[in-house]
Order: sequence, then structure tokens, then C-alpha cells
Amino acid sequence: MNTDFHKIRRLPPYVFEQVNRAKATLRAEGADIIDLGMGNPDLPTPTHIVDKLVETARKPDVNGYSASRGIPGLRRAVTDYYKRRFDVKLDKNKEVIVTLGSKEGFANLAQAISAPGDVILSPDPSYPLHSFGFIIAGASIRAVPAPSPEQYLRNLEKAVKHCVPPPTAMVLCYPSNPTADVCDLEFYKDAVKFAKKHDLWILSDLAYNEIYFEEPTPSILQVDGAKDIAVEFTTMSKTYSMAGWRMGFVAGNETLIAALARVKSYLDYGAYTPIQVAAVAALDGPQDCVEEFRQIYKQRRDVLVESFGRAGWNIPSPKASMFAWAPIPEPFKELGSLEFSLMLMNEAHVAVAPGAGFGEHGDGHVRIALVENEQRIRQAARNIRKFMTKHGVKEVKPETAAAE
Repeated sequence: MNTDFHKIRRLPPYVFEQVNRAKATLRAEGADIIDLGMGNPDLPTPTHIVDKLVETARKPDVNGYSASRGIPGLRRAVTDYYKRRFDVKLDKNKEVIVTLGSKEGFANLAQAISAPGDVILSPDPSYPLHSFGFIIAGASIRAVPAPSPEQYLRNLEKAVKHCVPPPTAMVLCYPSNPTADVCDLEFYKDAVKFAKKHDLWILSDLAYNEIYFEEPTPSILQVDGAKDIAVEFTTMSKTYSMAGWRMGFVAGNETLIAALARVKSYLDYGAYTPIQVAAVAALDGPQDCVEEFRQIYKQRRDVLVESFGRAGWNIPSPKASMFAWAPIPEPFKELGSLEFSLMLMNEAHVAVAPGAGFGEHGDGHVRIALVENEQRIRQAARNIRKFMTKHGVKEVKPETAAAE
């Protein structure tokens, strides 16, 4: 019997799994691992959202199949959100679809619009699904270096010139996972102009749009004409700490929305209705919980940057997202991100995500998630200080760390 499945062969070893195995082994031995690796929100889902789920689940008529496009009330709530947040008008019947988290929506849209022989432009480093969703669908990826939004766009110009056959779509992700880079509306205008020039679809991942620490992040759909070629993926996972609820949505170009709806109609019946009703309560209800989460992540960010800096590891302060993109400290650069991550976990009992898992150009960094409280982050810094001292890196005085 053949077990050498074609699509599985196209997938590389999952880098994060090696870290997860080592973490599980250490914990089984009794080690206290401070896990800053996986972007799994630790904050509780707001009470009014949970209450709405419970209230709705008690009703006798909500346990049947749900529409795969999403209940009308939730699609209406999404359009209201876009109007309120971005001043973007959407048609809830043609330009919005509910998904089982943004990850499922992205993967199924990749299935819908790509085929063997197609070339997709994807940033590197970036969230793995941005590439592997298309690879699983049979397409080929042109990984484009993305050290910043502006450089990504310049590198896209070079990539298009050398792509045979011409690419069919491009991926954007700002605020970025993993780099925490942000872009402005002018960037999106340039991206739309570029895509129209080269007949490209745009798939824009906006999963972290509400976790910003300076200016509110824009939407590509704010650009005139963007809906001609672009869709945007958003999720309730981070904004409302609903990761396990698997609730997201896609908005924008009606042709792409229709393609996704067609594929989803064969694969699922939509999320459990009470979860969708609770999502309506989240979008329509008080938003002070969103601001509260934002401030918690901001405080954690500040503690991380300050305490790790004093320990001898200077980390750029992210402007958005729940991640910091940390260069590997100088004495350990030659190890690469996987070996450094394993060393850090084994010796300092701090888990981070190897940058290599996000693409070739991520290997000089690790991603640190702000998913532990301030006390645990400071404990991680103390562990790292001992680790750095052991390997000959001097502790940085507070005033020096602040200046840097």
C-alpha cells in the first residue's frame, strides 16, 4: 500500500514540532517552562460573550446544521464593524463570509483559486500557512524577502519580472506575524496599484488589527478600488481572546468570496450557531474589553523589552501584534534559530518560536509571544540573564538598556 502521499511529500518537517517535543519532555521531568512560543492568548474571553454563548446554547432550535456562509446576523455585524472601524461599506450577502477562524478561510481560499502550475507571491518571513496553504493546494510559492513593508513591495517588483509563469496572487500580513511590522494606508495604496498593474489577487491577513500600541492599523479595503482585487482575513481569536472558538471572517472582493463559499459548501456547515451568536455579541457589544486587552499586551511588551534588555538581550519594541521579533543575541547567531531555541529552553527553561519556522529569512530571529503575565516575563528575563552570564554575555545596566 502506498503511503508516500504527494501532498505530504511537499511539506517540510514542522520546525515548531521539534521545540514542542523538547518542551513536553522537560515538563514531564518536572521543569517549569515559561512558554513564550505559541501565540495562544492566555486572557479570558469577556464575560458578556461567554454569557451569550451559554444563553443561546440552551435554546432547543440551535443544534442543527448552520449555514456555511455564516448566519445573517453575524455577517451584518461584520459589515457594521467595517463601517465603524474603517469607514468601509460592505454587502453582507456578497462581500462577507464567516470562517472557522482566519486560518481555515485562508486555506480553503487557496484551494479555491490555485492549481498546480500557479505561482503565488508570499512574504518571507511570514505565518507558515501563507505559503503552505497554497503548497497543499498544489501551487508553487515565490518567497519574497520582507524585512519591512516597503522592502517587500520593492522585492515584489523584482520577483514579478522573473516569475515564469506570471504569478496569480500575492499575500500581505500587517501587523505582521511574526515580525510585528505595521504598514500605513499609503503602503496599501501602492500594493493595490502594483497588483492591478500585474493582474494579481491580493489576500491580506489582518488577524492582529486591534492589537496596536500607537496608531490604529488600517485596512486595505479603505483603498479606492481595492475590492476589485482584494480580500481581507480577520479573526476573533486575538481581539476578543477567542482562539479556541474558531471564529473569523473574510471580507472584500465578491468573486473571491463566492469562490470560497463554493468550496466551503462542500466541506462544512459553518460554525456552531451559538458561537456565531456570541460573536455578534462581541462585535456589537461594548468594546472596552478590546482596549483592556490592548493595554495588557502593551504593558507586557514594555516589561519584556526592559527586562530582557537588562539581561543582555536587546529586543526592538513592537508597534503592534502580540509578538516581539527578536534578533538572536550575537554570541549565538551562528547556531541558527532552531538550535538557539532548543538551547534556550534546555538551559533557561524559556520557550520561543524559531524564526526558521516562518521562512528562510527568519532564521536570524526568534518570535516571542506576549502570552504570559508580567511576573512570568520577568522570571523569564532572570532565567535568561543567568543563561547569558553562563555564556559570557554581561548584564546590561538599566540606564544602558533604556538608552539602547
